[in-house]
Amino acid sequence: MTYKKIRMANRKRIALVAHDGQKQSIVDWVRYNKAVLVEHDLWATGTTGGLVEKVLGKPVHKLQSGPLGGDQQIGALIVEGKIDLLMFFWDPLAAQPHDPDVKALLRMAVVWNVPVACDRATADFLISSPLMHGEYERLVPDYEAYAKRSLPVDMKPAGKTGKGKD
Repeated sequence: MTYKKIRMANRKRIALVAHDGQKQSIVDWVRYNKAVLVEHDLWATGTTGGLVEKVLGKPVHKLQSGPLGGDQQIGALIVEGKIDLLMFFWDPLAAQPHDPDVKALLRMAVVWNVPVACDRATADFLISSPLMHGEYERLVPDYEAYAKRSLPVDMKPAGKTGKGKD
C-alpha cells in the first residue's frame, strides 16, 4: 500500500468530545492543560464546547451535541483533513443512544490515522509529546485506488429484470 503525507502545522486542530459522565473529567483535563491548549485551534461538540470555552476564556468552534450529529460532524472534519487530534472522553460504563455514531467517529480517526485519546492518561501523553510543538507529517494510506476500484456487480437499472414486464 502507498501512503500520503498529511502535514500538521505547529498550531494543531484539536477536537474535544466528552460524554455526559466524562464532562467533569475533560473540564479538569482542559484546566490542567490550559497553557498548551490556548495555543491551538479547538473544535468541540455541543455542551463540551461551552464548558471548554469557560475554562479557557477563548472561543471554541462548537458543533452540535453528539447525539444530534456532533460526533458525525467531527468525523466529517477528520475526513476533510481539518482535525489533527481527537480527545474523546467516552463513558465505557454507560450505553449511549448514539453508539453507532461513536463507533463511526472512532473508525474515521483510525482510517485517517488521527491520534485519539479516550482517557485522561492518554490525553496527557499526547498533549505533552514533543510532536505537539512543531510540524508533523502524518502518514495516511492512499485510498485513491480503493475509491476507484470496480466492483464485480451486475448493475442493471432498478426494476429491470430483462423479462420485458418491468
